[in-house]
Amino acid sequence: MTFMQAKSPSQSLTINTEVVLPNDTNHVGNLFGGKLMQWVDITAAIAAQRHCGRVVVTAAINHVSFDNPIKQNSVVTLEAKVSRAFSTSMEIYVDVLVENTVTGEKTKCNEAILTFVAIDQNGAPLPVPPLAPETDLEKKRFESALRRRQLSLILAGRMKPEEASELKALFVQD
Repeated sequence: MTFMQAKSPSQSLTINTEVVLPNDTNHVGNLFGGKLMQWVDITAAIAAQRHCGRVVVTAAINHVSFDNPIKQNSVVTLEAKVSRAFSTSMEIYVDVLVENTVTGEKTKCNEAILTFVAIDQNGAPLPVPPLAPETDLEKKRFESALRRRQLSLILAGRMKPEEASELKALFVQD
């Protein structure tokens, strides 16, 4: 296996800005959750591709919050970064912000966490570069990504709780 240079989360930063149009809303004038998920998936896919330089596919939507409704005519900004890289997969964290068009202030209203896998032309998984978090928030998300992965494997019956510490040893990065 060849050594891959670690990348920082900022190298995968992807920012997508959308306007909520009438066709994007439900009967009470709020953005459809499915439309938001489409924007999240596309933005996260670009961040994953920037990290690994490969074709990527969505493997899982690990978490989505719809904490605050987003009204018609809102300006929505999605900011995605790789939060952790494993062997062939990457966890992407997406912050969803709504902009006050008068003041320019952005307020976080939703978030999502997705997993992507890098693949070759036959759909087989490919190795991805490790991640070197820099900021306190990036380090926090990096650590919590491992816990989410361990819990996911335990809940899927693919790992026993006592094996979780062994998984950590595999993915600890210097």
